[in-house]
Amino acid sequence: MLLNVSYNNPSIKKKVEEAVGPVYSLKERWAMKGIGSPKLFITDASIQISNLLILDQNLNTCQIEIRPKGIIMSFRSLLETYALVIPYYKLRIYKGDFAVYSVFIDEYFIKVRSDTKAIQKFFKKILDHRADNSPTSIEDL
Repeated sequence: MLLNVSYNNPSIKKKVEEAVGPVYSLKERWAMKGIGSPKLFITDASIQISNLLILDQNLNTCQIEIRPKGIIMSFRSLLETYALVIPYYKLRIYKGDFAVYSVFIDEYFIKVRSDTKAIQKFFKKILDHRADNSPTSIEDL
């Protein structure tokens, strides 16, 4: 779900918390060694997101925040902040070309450059966290 989160709107905050859970406490963030990604450079995106990104002349960057039941990818366009809220059960991550990760949810996708070890370790942290917090599947029983 793509949302404009520039303003403090309780209904949008409630939607986000229902989809991916509340923000981690400081103690939990410390134990996880951080929940935020380094700056990620966007190389490609779905048409809806691309239409937002081409409105200004800035570099196309985004950040990822880990939540208990999903992730939030946020990016800026024309002084507005947008968030792509992705629950773990809809999250698809692919490592395609050299140094490019693709993050998919329904009809949206964002491809980011992963040319440093820190970015690769962060995506591994996301995949490990999803595996730990996903419900047990039928095949596992």
